Amino acid sequence: MPDPRFFESLPAMDVAGLADRIGAEVLRGGDRKVSAVAPLGTAVSTDVAFMGGSKFAGALKATAAGCVIIPAAAVELAPEGASVLVSRTPQAAWAAASLLLHAPRALDTAADRASVVEDDSVVLEPGVVLGEGARIGRGTRIGANTVIGPGVQIGRDCHIGPNVSVGFALIGDRVKLYAGVRIGEPGFGAAGSAAGAVDVPQLGRVILQDNVTVGANTCIDRGAYDDTVIGENTKIDNLVMIAHNCVIGRNCLIAAHTGISGSVVVGDGVIFGGQAGVGDHLKIHDGARIAGGAGILADVPAGETWSGYPAKPIRQFLRETVWVSKQALGKSRGKTEQ
Repeated sequence: MPDPRFFESLPAMDVAGLADRIGAEVLRGGDRKVSAVAPLGTAVSTDVAFMGGSKFAGALKATAAGCVIIPAAAVELAPEGASVLVSRTPQAAWAAASLLLHAPRALDTAADRASVVEDDSVVLEPGVVLGEGARIGRGTRIGANTVIGPGVQIGRDCHIGPNVSVGFALIGDRVKLYAGVRIGEPGFGAAGSAAGAVDVPQLGRVILQDNVTVGANTCIDRGAYDDTVIGENTKIDNLVMIAHNCVIGRNCLIAAHTGISGSVVVGDGVIFGGQAGVGDHLKIHDGARIAGGAGILADVPAGETWSGYPAKPIRQFLRETVWVSKQALGKSRGKTEQ
């Protein structure tokens, strides 16, 4: 279930009514009531889940979801007892169901200071906007023109710079967010449909643990359903992009212009040089080093240093670079002698 501090639950629906609204066909179980959406792996009897591709066949068979949205080819894999909706575009249909069952809490009215701050030691600079249900801990300073969204929890002794926006987030103690940081924006999720690409609602949160620093104009997206997590004492430079569902470990250093794609898991003590890029659903294990400008397209073992594009262990990368240089030099000399 999406966190009720950030998302409002809309009225439950029967599966047949839901199918009419999202353009799916009811195969069985149209009278079942559903009240939420969830991934296959965590769904319960009141949830709607979907199968996005053949690699999720095992998860479909094992799901406890009350209703599944699947392609016609996967009907035989649906668990007994689950309501079944058939769609040519299951993810887009699930996205439409999400909009019917959940709504982000809007900043319709600003909260008053007394209901948000822990005590008088909290400093709110001019132009700060506070959402209903937000909480700010003792000794924290919020910069001018910053927006703290509904339900956001900020710990003690934090420094939030000017023109920052924080939504759908739980923030620990002694966290620093410098000017222009964006925390909790929707992750980049899209699904194909008959009408073209549609946005997939992002129903997760961002969690920043104690002593995290986030540089100016960096963006950290909220999870698609699970959380995006930045571990304790990790330091992030300016102009970094961390996508939805990433889990970054403790004591990591991430230099400017690094981009980390969705659902990447980074261990403790990892260092990223500037302009490093990481493909989605990868794992970078404890103590790894990613050189500046590297393009990571495979899992990185613990303690290794990788460089180049596509990135590989740095000794291999350097050997191959030297070999290519020698080949180029040899060809150049051959042309000169002719």
